[in-house]
Amino acid sequence: MIDYSEKLKVLYHIPSLETVSAFRTIYYGYKNAFEDLGHKFITLTSNDNLRDILEKEKPNIFITQSQNYYLKFLDLKLIRKYRNKGMVMFTKIDYWYSPMHRITEAKSLKDDKNKIEMIKNGLLGDIFFYQTEQDDKRMKGFEETTGRKFETILLAADKILMKQEYDPKFEADISFIGTNIPEKRALFNELLFPLGKKYKLKIYGQDWTRTHALLGLIQKFGQYFNINFLKKIRKPKLKLDDERKIYSSSKICVNIHDIYQIKYGDINERLFKIPACKGFEVANYVLVARRYFNSNEIVMPKNKKEWFNKIDYYINHPEKRRKIAERAYKKIMRYHTYHNRVKQIIGLYEEFKMKKDEK
Repeated sequence: MIDYSEKLKVLYHIPSLETVSAFRTIYYGYKNAFEDLGHKFITLTSNDNLRDILEKEKPNIFITQSQNYYLKFLDLKLIRKYRNKGMVMFTKIDYWYSPMHRITEAKSLKDDKNKIEMIKNGLLGDIFFYQTEQDDKRMKGFEETTGRKFETILLAADKILMKQEYDPKFEADISFIGTNIPEKRALFNELLFPLGKKYKLKIYGQDWTRTHALLGLIQKFGQYFNINFLKKIRKPKLKLDDERKIYSSSKICVNIHDIYQIKYGDINERLFKIPACKGFEVANYVLVARRYFNSNEIVMPKNKKEWFNKIDYYINHPEKRRKIAERAYKKIMRYHTYHNRVKQIIGLYEEFKMKKDEK
């Protein structure tokens, strides 16, 4: 039986707090959940001294990633000294086999011999995880090659931030929040932009102008090389609490997964966040999402014709929207908040410590 009353110190690695990507909301999701459950949450950025923080705080849990951007700011041999004293290191890994090589994604882990060796010899962490399911074909080979298992820790909703809050400023028939990335542009042309011809459509997010996209590239350069004034060159388009107001004040919130996600079964954080605000979600079809939500909780049309028919139908049936959104909200609150994920992490931590003590 896990004692969740034990107060832990958690060191969370995010090189740049100035990021405007999904890492920003994931970070706050974990921060809010750990702190709300009574644990101490410590942030490690590229401007912090790792040795000083480890010595001062002596964290129980350290959470980081295997991406090169993260590793360039870490001293893994120093970290291992603290792991030998009881700290447990959680490392979010990359796909073992990444078939499409998106700009936003690291190369296949199977091709990185150095990282494979670090996983095998224990240098890269104690517990490895990713947000994909155990049967995802892109992870096949990781456990067989490294001799280490990976855990599935899904994305989730931050129930501290993501809650219902109506704001007339964000009223709309249909809203979309997301980045204008190349992998989605064809789908935007096909599914999103045509909605503006018939409904009051509002679009929010990053890179919707060339200037903002260019600033984004400069910002990423600054983040990678830790140049402080460049890291701050681009601000988020939305405040953290704006997102919940948008989801709460729109008749329909659309969630568009890109071709890659549809083909290989990824689900984004937005799938969980919209229902957490009691927003009504229509998402394009990703088969793996049906493991978590049925058709009476989130509407997922399977083709273009059905997409527009479903949106038109639910625009005109507010009571049915409300009932579906309420069912999805209850599912989220029970299974898919960052509080759930924190409890999962603590469970894995306790299990690891127990096995280590038995040896």
